Amino acid sequence: MKTLHLSSGSAICLFTLSFALLATLQAAEPATNPASLQARPSPEWLTRGVMYQVWLRGFTPEGTLRAATKRLPSVAELGANILYLGPVCLQDDDMRQEFWSKRQMASGTNNPRNPYRIKDYNRVDPEYGSEADLRAFVATAHKLGLRVLMDLVYFHCGPTSVLMKHSEFFKHDASGKISTGEWHFPVLDFNNPQLREHLWANMAHWVKDFDVDGFRCDVADAVPLDFWEEARARLEPLRPDLVMLAEGQAKREQLKAFDLSYSFSWLNAVHAVFSRGEPASSLRALWQKMSDERPRGARFIRYTENHDIVNDLLRAEVVLGERGAAALAAVHFTLDGVPMLYNGQEIGDTSLQSIYARWPVQWEAACLPKAKAKFVFHQKLCQLRHTEPALTSGEVVWLDNDQPDAVLSFLRRAGSGEIVTVANLSNRKLKVSVELPGKFNALVSDGAKPGAAAGKLALEFDACGYFVGKKY
Repeated sequence: MKTLHLSSGSAICLFTLSFALLATLQAAEPATNPASLQARPSPEWLTRGVMYQVWLRGFTPEGTLRAATKRLPSVAELGANILYLGPVCLQDDDMRQEFWSKRQMASGTNNPRNPYRIKDYNRVDPEYGSEADLRAFVATAHKLGLRVLMDLVYFHCGPTSVLMKHSEFFKHDASGKISTGEWHFPVLDFNNPQLREHLWANMAHWVKDFDVDGFRCDVADAVPLDFWEEARARLEPLRPDLVMLAEGQAKREQLKAFDLSYSFSWLNAVHAVFSRGEPASSLRALWQKMSDERPRGARFIRYTENHDIVNDLLRAEVVLGERGAAALAAVHFTLDGVPMLYNGQEIGDTSLQSIYARWPVQWEAACLPKAKAKFVFHQKLCQLRHTEPALTSGEVVWLDNDQPDAVLSFLRRAGSGEIVTVANLSNRKLKVSVELPGKFNALVSDGAKPGAAAGKLALEFDACGYFVGKKY
């Protein structure tokens, strides 16, 4: 057997709170201001949607597609309509730890099978089930009114990948060895046209043969944008309403290739407000900056949890507190973009989970009063997304208030429909008046009661109280 030699190449990291590569990539973008352009149109099932990430190793005790399929009715009952399914392709089982990520080694699981270190892009990993199981998962989802985004991992692959027979598919260092990136995995070379054809064919395979509705694209900004743009052009004849989600924030990616992007900067700013005392007004300023730099109509997923965050023990209810997590949910479900929930978040699950281990959500707690109340709360938020056009097609109008260090306030407006959100992001009681005349019926509210201020919306808040109301 031929010995494989790998070397560490340039560090590339797009993890939740790391922005070095992101800044480099954005600096290299064309000089034309993307804000003068329009983002690509997207199907209504996305623009009015709610996303739910299914991480198979945590979603059920069995950790399989077949077991997950049985739980899909509960996701439909919640009101989510988009499933983001973590990687199900065959994982590399190579035990040489020089080709493991730092996080993988630190997990203590001694498991070589990393879902983001792929051995064969065209095979379903037996850990999760069979091809028939994946088809049944997608078919059941569709019957329940759920769309399915499949996770693609194209920046790098496993050290014993089937692609290793094509050395030309990989980047090499000055000595001729195959380069590895930040995670110590072989890095693919997108300058090779045959590699591109192989991966475009792989994407078409999942659409044609498994009926998936689109893709979540891992480390998307580290892959050339023109690769994704050509992928879109080739896939749209197969599925005109295909959706692509970029794990990135490149300013031009929503012009042709992607329908929405991650919001790393936003989540980092949220944590700064809750953990480091930054003012709530910093979120408003960041929203404006991100909007000004991107095409009109660009969208972000709004989330406080995903598999990376949970793996690193940063569950929303732990970092933000139970009331803080609820206040942020009210903000994320009424702000622009697409809200996303993660495995068990709808019941306030805070159990230990890992990318590398089968540690399941404690669904048995879903029957307890507090968990049931949290499910109903998130269910109401999902319902609002589906029934109130102002939340999905309306403009965002930021509103001044007299407590900018603690309170976010904004209006969503479409035609005569107006919905206001006011959220206290502090851990203290306060009174706030918002520069907004008119009367509003509460749609979702907690820890908020009417105050008095002539010609303004006045509220008295408990710590992390929130108010979402509709004008009448």
